[in-house]
This record gives sequence, structure tokens and C-alpha cells, in this order.
Amino acid sequence: GKYLVAVQAAGYAKYYSDAFELSANHQAHHLNITALKPVANELASVSVTSKKPFIEQRLDKTVINVDASPSNAGTTVMDILEKSPGISVDKDGNISLKGKQGVMILIDGRPTYLSGQDLANMLRNMSSSHLDQIELMTNPPAKFDASGNAGVINIKTKKNKAQGFNGSLTTGYGQGVYPRANNSLNLNYRTGKFNLFGNASHYYSQNFNEINLTRIFRNKSSDTISSIFDQRTLSNREYRGYNFKTGFDYFASQKTTLGLVVTGLGNNGTEYMRNNTLIKDNSGTLNTRTQSVNDGRNEFKNVGFNFNLRHVFDTTGTELTSDVDYIHYASNNLQMLNSLFYDNAGNKKGPDETMRGLVPSDIDIYSAKVDFSKTLRGDIKFEAGIKSSYVTTDNLSLIHISEPTRLLSI
Repeated sequence: GKYLVAVQAAGYAKYYSDAFELSANHQAHHLNITALKPVANELASVSVTSKKPFIEQRLDKTVINVDASPSNAGTTVMDILEKSPGISVDKDGNISLKGKQGVMILIDGRPTYLSGQDLANMLRNMSSSHLDQIELMTNPPAKFDASGNAGVINIKTKKNKAQGFNGSLTTGYGQGVYPRANNSLNLNYRTGKFNLFGNASHYYSQNFNEINLTRIFRNKSSDTISSIFDQRTLSNREYRGYNFKTGFDYFASQKTTLGLVVTGLGNNGTEYMRNNTLIKDNSGTLNTRTQSVNDGRNEFKNVGFNFNLRHVFDTTGTELTSDVDYIHYASNNLQMLNSLFYDNAGNKKGPDETMRGLVPSDIDIYSAKVDFSKTLRGDIKFEAGIKSSYVTTDNLSLIHISEPTRLLSI
């Protein structure tokens, strides 16, 4: 019959001989095989993907990778902190790390200079779509000047490294007893030695709390019940606000980067709280009922300017960083507290108490710092820095109390 011979080798084109016929007497047949020709094979497309874990345990800190969890889409920074290991947030927005309060909150390694309700309002107003990582440090390095020993939470925002113009739009809506919405826009343009970026977000949230408490007071000597307090509190809170961030980076060289960042936010919130306290004797008979209503409104605004410089000396981690900041905060809190007292028959018992408070505040912060870090050997790292801050405040609190003598008994 007729046959042909195929010859192949990796990196060369496959060769086929001419067809030839073998006769019955099996005579030999000579093939004119020439040298194989090299060929450039084109591979099919290959996709390489990687996924960061939601939580990373490192030697000196715990890292939360925000985008690693799909449930973080459309949430706020406060929502993510509430789900982070070792962090607890109470109903007033106070943050503690492993049971310790007074935690220092940083954004991109820079202090926020806020605490209490103002800090909570800012974190509730920041969209999670702007975040890259959250670092939890119970034993922070020298460059993070923590107040006390509670630790540091460093919130790191995203920086896009893709060339050209790109952006993203995120919107989220949640419905429970009350609605919640979060919308954000991110834009970035990178070309040559310049990187321009900007983002903005808007947040709305409404929530409620119901607290029921029973307190039993006992006589110290006989351990018998002296009185019983039954307390029920209902509160409704509503927040709406916005924040923005814009700036640019200039890559002077492969080792030196200069940057300017402008940030700002605004927040308006209202809180309406009703409290009903029943005071009973040791047999459970009602003696006194106290009813109070707390109506609070707050406004908060912030704008900040940052100039930063980073110079890398080598690939081992030796670098010099510098930051110059100016931050302005303005807040205005208005509160009204009414307390009414009744006996067991529902009759008025004593005069009502009314307290009105107006607490405006303006804060200006000027800060400059320089930090140097160098890896000596293995995991040994040397860090040193210097920092100077200047703070000016303008606070004026106006409080009116209708019955000051009764206030002393509260």
C-alpha cells in the first residue's frame, strides 16, 4: 500500500514526506527528508488571577482587605469596622480595640484629630468603595504616635496605578425597618509622571434602637430588695452626608514622589430619643414614673489639605517620608432634653425639667512630620521621626436649664 512519514519536534514545523508505495518484495525506499524548519508557536490566552484573603495576620498587625469580601459593597467604613476582629462599636459610635478605648484612627497614616461623635459621623459617611485596607495595630511602630496604649487603626484608601483614564460608579441600597443608601464615584487619570485622582460619595442612613433595662437595688446590710427600676428607651437616628477627595501625585523620579491631597466631608444628623422609667418599691408597686424626651441635631463639616513627599533609598525598605497638613473642622450641636415626673396615679409630681444646649465648635490644626525607616537585618527595622502640631479652637457653649436645683439631683 501507500504510506507517508511524518516527523515532528518541539519548536519546529511538522514535516510530511511524499507518498510512496511498498511493493510485495519489500524493496527499500529512500526518503528525501530535509532539515526541519523552526516555527514560532502562539499560545492561547492565559489569565492569571489572585485573591487576597479577607483577613491577614501579619507579624505586627492584622490587615483587613476590604474588596476581598463581596458583602462590603455599598457599605461604610463604620460597617466594616463593626465586622473586623477585635473591634467593638457601641450604639454611640465609640470604638474599642480588644476591649481598650481611646484608639487612634488614622487615614493613610495621618491622624484624623477627631474623637467621640464627630469621629463616628465621619466614619459613617465614608464609603467602603474608597478603601483598600484597614490595618489593626495593638502595638504600633514609632511612626504612629498612639495616645495611650489602646492601639492604632489605619484606614488606607485606594490609589489606582492603571495608565490612562478610568473610573467606577458604585451604588447600594438596603432596606430593613428603615432604608439605607450609599453612592460613590471614583475617577483617575495617570499619564507620564502625573497621576490625577478624585472621588466623591453620598450616604443616607436611618436606624433605631430599643433598650429594655431592669435594675434591682438591694439593701447593703440585709441584702433585701429596696427598689426596682424598669427602663425602656426608644431612639431613632437619621444621618445624611457627603465626602470627597481629590489630588495629584508627581513622580519626580523612580525613587521620589510628591503629592497634594484635598479632602472634605459634611454630615447632618438628627436623633430623637424617648425614655420611660418606672420606679417601684420592693414589692413591685409603682411609686414614680419618669418620662423624658431628647431631641438632638448636629452638623459637621471638614476640609483638609495635605502635602506629602516620599523618597526611597534602596529596595530593602529604606525610605524618608514627610507630611504637612492643615485641617479645619466645624460642628454645631443642638440638644433639647425634657423630663416629666408622675406619681403612681399619673398625676404630676414636681416641676418639669428642660435643658437646652447649643454647642458650636471650630478647630484649626496645623501639623508637620518627617519619618525615616531602615531595615537593618532580617526582621529588624529602625524607625525614627519628628512631629510638630498646632491646634486652635473656638468653642462657645450655651446651656439653659429651667430648674437648676433639680438638675443637681439627676
